[in-house]
Amino acid sequence: MNEPVTAPMSEVRRHLADTIDRARHDHTPTFITQRGRTTAVLLDADDYRRLLEAERVAEDAWLNRLADEAEEEGREGSVSLEEMARDLARGEE
Repeated sequence: MNEPVTAPMSEVRRHLADTIDRARHDHTPTFITQRGRTTAVLLDADDYRRLLEAERVAEDAWLNRLADEAEEEGREGSVSLEEMARDLARGEE
């Protein structure tokens, strides 16, 4: 994906076909502004799908890291079922 272009809505309206071609063929996104504020972005559909997939993969990795950390925290200071049974058996003696 190329560096994005910024264009006001009025220019995008006048040159919509060119803006879409630039996104599709050159993989150049266009940030669209209204009253000086960026309000939307036009990009190639395949580029958008790749971004969604990259986001999903990153989120899955983050959630897996969180789960691994929680699992590790749960192990700290814990005892196995066998150790618990042994300790209970000793207490009954």
